[in-house]
Amino acid sequence: MQQSTVVIRSRRVVLPDGERPADVLVKDGRIERIAEHGALAAGGAELTDLGDTALLPGLVDTHVHVNEPGRTEWEGFATATRAAAAGGVTTIIDMPLNSIPPTTTVAGLAAKRRIAEGQAWVDLGFWGGAIPGNAADLEPLHQAGVFGFKSFLAPSGVEEFPHVEAADLEKALAEQARIGALAIIHAEDPAVLDAAPHTPGVHYRDFLASRPEDAEAAAVALLLDTARRTGARVHILHVSSAAVLPLLAQARAEGVQVTAETCPHYLTLAAEEVPDGDTAFKCCPPIRDEANRDKLWAALANGEFIGIVSDHSPSTPDLKLLQEFGGSGDFAAAWGGIASLQLGLPAIWTEARERGHSLGDVVRWMSAGPASLVGLDGSKGAIAVGYDADLVAFDPDADFAVDPAGLHHRNPVTPYAGRTLSGSVITTWLRGRVVDVHAEPFGRQILRDR
Repeated sequence: MQQSTVVIRSRRVVLPDGERPADVLVKDGRIERIAEHGALAAGGAELTDLGDTALLPGLVDTHVHVNEPGRTEWEGFATATRAAAAGGVTTIIDMPLNSIPPTTTVAGLAAKRRIAEGQAWVDLGFWGGAIPGNAADLEPLHQAGVFGFKSFLAPSGVEEFPHVEAADLEKALAEQARIGALAIIHAEDPAVLDAAPHTPGVHYRDFLASRPEDAEAAAVALLLDTARRTGARVHILHVSSAAVLPLLAQARAEGVQVTAETCPHYLTLAAEEVPDGDTAFKCCPPIRDEANRDKLWAALANGEFIGIVSDHSPSTPDLKLLQEFGGSGDFAAAWGGIASLQLGLPAIWTEARERGHSLGDVVRWMSAGPASLVGLDGSKGAIAVGYDADLVAFDPDADFAVDPAGLHHRNPVTPYAGRTLSGSVITTWLRGRVVDVHAEPFGRQILRDR
């Protein structure tokens, strides 16, 4: 049951129009009023005074691989959403692959929803998948409430979710344009990848050479050409290469409906820092060099990305071939995916503050922007009257060393292990209720409004 009335007070409330002292009145799970600091007498309400601790809207992460059912040993709804809540993320949208069955049919969506029931510490939505041969499934899935459809332009890494070639992409985007659905795309070109040098082993530079920037640029060019012809609305997932930015700018100038995202690991890590054999850093597309990272930050500041999302894609330690667990450390053979759902906010804040950005910037990138991508910007992603009271008490000055043992996702593997980050999540509220990751979950499933 919801707390009937709650007042949360802070001298640093991050609002859409800036940061200021304020009282936030929450009633029945929604924000009812925002008043001057100290203006709301507690009365019958429960008062929480945060002092100088900042109050942020809960983060919205639209790119999370939960993997359940079918690969729950990699991750599951309970562990992923607990990690999300601990990291200040109050809404996640689950990717359609790595689970068995994948979310490529209404039956697959139903199976996932049944498994997720009662396991979520945060609110939870679902993407569908567009793969070769399932064009007829897209409209029923869209009517069932998925937020859009993911496709890979290169092999996904799992057999049950094959990538689309040019003809498949054309058919899928035409159908998604017809039904008004958002297409979200993993953009790497398989021909460019096949032509790149492939040298197995522990040297990160060899793995980086196997996933060149040209692969992203070629795939984005194909996607944008197809979007021009079909009129589809498209979104580029996990942009790692600044080489695609001019392509996106030109397409937008021509009226193509295209957005793009990037991820904490591309903004906070760099190829020069990756130790040989440390496959916790492997992801596809890969972490690139410092100069590229600076260009991504410049694009972010200029509004060229709609947001920052985790692409949380964990696996078991044996699949990562981690040397600390007796693995080979072979980057070519290890599973590609970064596990960072719980750490995204402090990781980005640590880097953003050093580059002169504000908490308001971080909220725009990690909360408001992703919410707008999936049409939740009337209820999620901001501290505003009428919105869900999804809130985070965040101490921006608290430093901590990342201890994998303190992470809540199922397999405590992360490239941030041992790093000192700034910013600590003190309390997370979901619709006005404090989330206790050691108690019972009360997140709900959310579907796209039809």
